[in-house]
Amino acid sequence: MAKDLNKVMIIGRLGTEPEMRYTPSGNPVTTFRVASTRQWKDSSGDPREETEWFSIVTWNKLAEICNQHLVKGARVYLEGRLQTRSWEDHQNGQMRYKTEVIASDMIILESRGGREGTSALSNTYDAPTRDALRSYREPANYEPPPDIGDEDIPF
Repeated sequence: MAKDLNKVMIIGRLGTEPEMRYTPSGNPVTTFRVASTRQWKDSSGDPREETEWFSIVTWNKLAEICNQHLVKGARVYLEGRLQTRSWEDHQNGQMRYKTEVIASDMIILESRGGREGTSALSNTYDAPTRDALRSYREPANYEPPPDIGDEDIPF
């Protein structure tokens, strides 16, 4: 039987400061928005650009890390799944829908200071190292698979 797949990978910049709150049971949840821009040239050779905005939700330890280490403008890699919520708008009786990325992994892609030409805010941003974040993404008993050579690839 075939398995289904719901996986999203995004590289972009935070468009909002992370906002952390707690569920009634005490679980931390952090939300923020990320912009991902693609650039191309149209048929006449003119440069074009299109930005897509994503609503991101993180839970538990990852929520705490995002709230502590991310700032507006930070460039990040996020991995997770899509989830659509629905609710009834009581003001007009219509159903509302929102699709969000429920992130399970986050990697900060910039070192301290961010990219050149950004605001002074990015200079206050002290990114943890990739190894420091690894313990929050991988189980303690994780062992990487052995390295394989080109002769082992089946195609």
